[in-house]
Amino acid sequence: MAKVNSLLCLLSLFIRSLTAILTNMIDKVFVNLIKFLLIVEARIIKALAYKAVDEDILQLLGEDTEREGLQKTPVRVAKAMQVLTRGYSMDAHKVLTDALFKEDYSQMVIVKDIDFFSLCEHHMLPFYGKVHVAYIPNGCITGLSKIARVVDIYSHRLQVQERMTLQIKECIEQTLKPLGVMVVVEARHMCMQMRGVEKQNSITTTSEFCGAFNQAKTREEFMNLIHHQ
Repeated sequence: MAKVNSLLCLLSLFIRSLTAILTNMIDKVFVNLIKFLLIVEARIIKALAYKAVDEDILQLLGEDTEREGLQKTPVRVAKAMQVLTRGYSMDAHKVLTDALFKEDYSQMVIVKDIDFFSLCEHHMLPFYGKVHVAYIPNGCITGLSKIARVVDIYSHRLQVQERMTLQIKECIEQTLKPLGVMVVVEARHMCMQMRGVEKQNSITTTSEFCGAFNQAKTREEFMNLIHHQ
């Protein structure tokens, strides 16, 4: 009888443990499902909001929103805006931590001529150009493509060039904790080319640096390397 009771107790304990595990798994599935549905809902609401705004703009311009060429324009613009601002839903720090590797290398790593397109937050017109990034590892490195992805994430938001330059530098600095980071951005701004002063050939250059790049000699080496001097 004692053996039977022991077996029943063990069986009861097993069933309770299994029930707890299954309940936890089901809870996680439902939680993830709810998160997914909330994301979908937010994207639908955003798309509808963009569409409504674009229709209002067309009407303010005196255009016929029912004209064949404009019937799908609000939807197209809404989809385009979701692509152009996709950086808001992405985590640049996680992109770097997903590809961290221990490496005993302590010289400059440069990823240059990274093409980017962004939207100026003042006029929502494009600015575009190239980003040059350098960092000096301090025990670990990241995948080279991840540096370009960081640029992609911060550029796919409403931006000003100065802040974007700082955000790229801070992301690499805080995540990799290198001996130094330097970022240089060279861009043309359509808000200066299409409107306002209408200067077609002007290029804006911004830079941010820290650590070893506080030394003029290190900065000079970086600038020479990116410009092939």
